[in-house]
Amino acid sequence: MTLAFSFFMTEAVLLFSPNGSLMKKFSHKMKGRVHWMLQCACVTCASLGLATIFYNKHLHGKPHFTSWHGLLGVITVCAAAVQSLAALPLIYHSLVKGWSLAKIKRYHATAGLVTYLLGSVSLLLGLTSGWFTKSVGDAAWYLAALCPVLCALVIMNQVTSAYVAKKRFQS
Repeated sequence: MTLAFSFFMTEAVLLFSPNGSLMKKFSHKMKGRVHWMLQCACVTCASLGLATIFYNKHLHGKPHFTSWHGLLGVITVCAAAVQSLAALPLIYHSLVKGWSLAKIKRYHATAGLVTYLLGSVSLLLGLTSGWFTKSVGDAAWYLAALCPVLCALVIMNQVTSAYVAKKRFQS
Protein backbone atom coordinates (compact mmCIF):
# COMPACT_ATOMS: atom_id res chain seq x y z
CA MET A 1 0.00 0.00 0.00
CA THR A 2 2.92 2.33 0.65
CA LEU A 3 4.08 1.98 -2.93
CA ALA A 4 0.57 2.65 -4.23
CA PHE A 5 0.42 5.72 -1.97
CA SER A 6 3.72 6.98 -3.35
CA PHE A 7 2.80 6.22 -6.95
CA PHE A 8 -0.63 7.87 -6.86
CA MET A 9 0.63 10.92 -4.98
CA THR A 10 3.60 11.36 -7.31
CA GLU A 11 1.44 11.05 -10.39
CA ALA A 12 -1.15 13.45 -8.93
CA VAL A 13 1.48 16.16 -8.46
CA LEU A 14 3.25 15.56 -11.77
CA LEU A 15 -0.03 16.06 -13.65
CA PHE A 16 0.63 19.78 -13.43
CA SER A 17 4.23 19.53 -14.59
CA PRO A 18 4.75 21.08 -18.01
CA ASN A 19 7.58 18.61 -18.70
CA GLY A 20 6.56 15.25 -17.30
CA SER A 21 2.84 14.73 -17.61
CA LEU A 22 1.14 12.47 -20.12
CA MET A 23 -1.83 14.83 -19.87
CA LYS A 24 -0.07 18.07 -20.78
CA LYS A 25 -2.53 18.76 -23.63
CA PHE A 26 -5.57 18.50 -21.35
CA SER A 27 -7.22 21.55 -19.82
CA HIS A 28 -6.30 22.66 -16.32
CA LYS A 29 -9.81 21.77 -15.16
CA MET A 30 -9.45 18.20 -16.44
CA LYS A 31 -6.02 17.90 -14.83
CA GLY A 32 -7.57 19.08 -11.57
CA ARG A 33 -10.22 16.36 -11.76
CA VAL A 34 -7.67 13.63 -12.49
CA HIS A 35 -5.51 15.02 -9.66
CA TRP A 36 -8.50 14.75 -7.35
CA MET A 37 -9.16 11.14 -8.42
CA LEU A 38 -5.52 10.13 -7.95
CA GLN A 39 -5.45 11.75 -4.52
CA CYS A 40 -8.62 9.86 -3.55
CA ALA A 41 -6.92 6.63 -4.66
CA CYS A 42 -3.84 7.66 -2.64
CA VAL A 43 -5.79 8.29 0.57
CA THR A 44 -7.83 5.11 0.05
CA CYS A 45 -4.69 2.98 -0.35
CA ALA A 46 -3.06 4.63 2.64
CA SER A 47 -6.16 4.11 4.80
CA LEU A 48 -6.53 0.47 3.75
CA GLY A 49 -2.85 -0.15 4.43
CA LEU A 50 -3.10 1.48 7.85
CA ALA A 51 -6.24 -0.50 8.71
CA THR A 52 -4.60 -3.76 7.59
CA ILE A 53 -1.48 -3.16 9.65
CA PHE A 54 -3.53 -2.07 12.66
CA TYR A 55 -5.72 -5.20 12.44
CA ASN A 56 -2.72 -7.51 11.97
CA LYS A 57 -0.96 -6.06 15.01
CA HIS A 58 -4.19 -6.34 16.99
CA LEU A 59 -4.53 -10.05 16.06
CA HIS A 60 -0.96 -10.80 17.14
CA GLY A 61 -1.09 -8.69 20.31
CA LYS A 62 1.71 -6.39 19.17
CA PRO A 63 1.91 -2.72 20.17
CA HIS A 64 0.84 -0.08 17.63
CA PHE A 65 2.91 2.80 16.27
CA THR A 66 6.03 2.13 18.34
CA SER A 67 8.57 2.71 15.55
CA TRP A 68 9.37 5.98 13.83
CA HIS A 69 8.09 4.44 10.61
CA GLY A 70 4.74 3.57 12.18
CA LEU A 71 4.33 6.90 13.96
CA LEU A 72 5.27 8.96 10.94
CA GLY A 73 3.14 6.71 8.73
CA VAL A 74 -0.04 7.36 10.73
CA ILE A 75 0.75 11.10 10.77
CA THR A 76 1.21 11.00 6.99
CA VAL A 77 -2.10 9.21 6.42
CA CYS A 78 -3.89 11.78 8.60
CA ALA A 79 -2.12 14.66 6.82
CA ALA A 80 -3.08 13.24 3.40
CA ALA A 81 -6.73 12.96 4.46
CA VAL A 82 -6.77 16.50 5.87
CA GLN A 83 -5.00 17.81 2.76
CA SER A 84 -7.63 16.18 0.57
CA LEU A 85 -10.41 17.87 2.52
CA ALA A 86 -8.52 21.16 2.51
CA ALA A 87 -8.68 21.11 -1.30
CA LEU A 88 -12.45 21.71 -1.23
CA PRO A 89 -12.03 25.51 -1.36
CA LEU A 90 -10.19 25.05 -4.67
CA ILE A 91 -13.22 23.30 -6.09
CA TYR A 92 -15.80 25.46 -4.32
CA HIS A 93 -14.06 28.83 -4.13
CA SER A 94 -17.11 30.48 -2.55
CA LEU A 95 -16.42 28.56 0.69
CA VAL A 96 -13.54 30.88 1.48
CA LYS A 97 -14.26 34.60 1.55
CA GLY A 98 -11.44 37.10 1.30
CA TRP A 99 -8.84 34.65 -0.04
CA SER A 100 -7.67 34.77 -3.63
CA LEU A 101 -7.62 31.56 -5.63
CA ALA A 102 -3.86 31.99 -6.16
CA LYS A 103 -3.28 32.16 -2.40
CA ILE A 104 -5.38 29.04 -1.77
CA LYS A 105 -3.48 27.18 -4.52
CA ARG A 106 -0.15 28.21 -3.02
CA TYR A 107 -1.14 27.00 0.47
CA HIS A 108 -2.52 23.76 -0.96
CA ALA A 109 0.67 23.14 -2.94
CA THR A 110 2.88 23.88 0.06
CA ALA A 111 0.87 21.65 2.41
CA GLY A 112 0.82 18.96 -0.28
CA LEU A 113 4.59 19.15 -0.59
CA VAL A 114 4.98 18.74 3.18
CA THR A 115 2.60 15.76 3.07
CA TYR A 116 4.55 14.24 0.19
CA LEU A 117 7.83 14.67 2.06
CA LEU A 118 6.30 13.06 5.17
CA GLY A 119 5.32 10.09 3.03
CA SER A 120 8.80 9.88 1.51
CA VAL A 121 10.49 9.93 4.91
CA SER A 122 8.04 7.32 6.20
CA LEU A 123 8.86 5.12 3.21
CA LEU A 124 12.59 5.53 3.86
CA LEU A 125 12.10 4.62 7.52
CA GLY A 126 10.22 1.50 6.40
CA LEU A 127 13.25 0.49 4.37
CA THR A 128 15.32 0.41 7.58
CA SER A 129 13.12 -2.26 9.16
CA GLY A 130 14.77 -5.54 10.13
CA TRP A 131 12.56 -7.51 7.76
CA PHE A 132 13.43 -5.37 4.73
CA THR A 133 17.16 -5.16 5.39
CA LYS A 134 17.32 -8.98 5.79
CA SER A 135 15.26 -9.51 2.62
CA VAL A 136 17.42 -7.47 0.24
CA GLY A 137 21.12 -7.04 -0.35
CA ASP A 138 23.08 -3.86 0.16
CA ALA A 139 22.96 -2.73 -3.46
CA ALA A 140 19.21 -3.39 -3.70
CA TRP A 141 18.65 -1.48 -0.45
CA TYR A 142 20.48 1.59 -1.76
CA LEU A 143 18.59 1.39 -5.03
CA ALA A 144 15.28 1.13 -3.14
CA ALA A 145 16.25 4.10 -0.95
CA LEU A 146 17.30 6.16 -3.95
CA CYS A 147 13.83 5.93 -5.56
CA PRO A 148 11.85 7.94 -2.96
CA VAL A 149 14.74 10.40 -2.57
CA LEU A 150 14.87 11.15 -6.30
CA CYS A 151 11.07 11.34 -6.54
CA ALA A 152 10.98 13.76 -3.61
CA LEU A 153 13.59 15.97 -5.28
CA VAL A 154 11.58 16.04 -8.51
CA ILE A 155 8.36 16.87 -6.66
CA MET A 156 10.08 19.57 -4.58
CA ASN A 157 11.42 21.14 -7.77
CA GLN A 158 7.99 20.95 -9.43
CA VAL A 159 6.12 22.59 -6.55
CA THR A 160 8.71 25.23 -5.69
CA SER A 161 9.19 26.30 -9.31
CA ALA A 162 5.44 26.42 -9.93
CA TYR A 163 4.34 28.23 -6.76
CA VAL A 164 7.11 29.47 -4.51
CA ALA A 165 9.36 30.96 -7.21
CA LYS A 166 6.37 32.58 -8.94
CA LYS A 167 5.35 34.32 -5.73
CA ARG A 168 8.88 35.60 -5.14
CA PHE A 169 9.05 37.19 -8.59
CA GLN A 170 5.56 38.69 -8.30
CA SER A 171 6.33 40.45 -5.02
